[in-house]
Amino acid sequence: MLNDIYQYDLRVLLWCRKSRFYPQFIAMVRIISRTGDGYMQFLLPLCYWLISPQEGKRFVIILLWACAIERLLYFVLKNSLKRRRPPEIVTGFTSVIEASDQFSFPSGHTMAAFLLANLCVLELGIIASPLYFWATSVAISRVILGVHFPTDTLVGATLGSSIAYFVVMV
Repeated sequence: MLNDIYQYDLRVLLWCRKSRFYPQFIAMVRIISRTGDGYMQFLLPLCYWLISPQEGKRFVIILLWACAIERLLYFVLKNSLKRRRPPEIVTGFTSVIEASDQFSFPSGHTMAAFLLANLCVLELGIIASPLYFWATSVAISRVILGVHFPTDTLVGATLGSSIAYFVVMV
């Protein structure tokens, strides 16, 4: 089964490599990936707090708890599972960007993006649902840029979403 998952990862990753022939597309993908660097996790709650101080403050506290859990889980999984990144595993493959850390699984950008998207939807309702498009775009960008396998982002999305739900429901 693990071999089947690896073969799926490899096929999708190599298919994404074709996009590198389109410089404008890659420039856009880099920008999308950068939005997952943590800026949104700071700016959105700040804006909410400024617009609605009481609800915004409560949301910031929930987000801080969720981010603490997310970062701890991210660190433990990355450093215990130690899945190498695509360029280290796939012969002749290079990534478009330099990854910020050594290991690939799970995708921290994806995990944090889906955590924020889910928290916003749980807090604000359907009006925040476009954040799912953003979070999905961040996940896809990480694969296109060659720093993650697809399963890294799928697990990151699942973990981020689960943490958001857990923190809100507790």
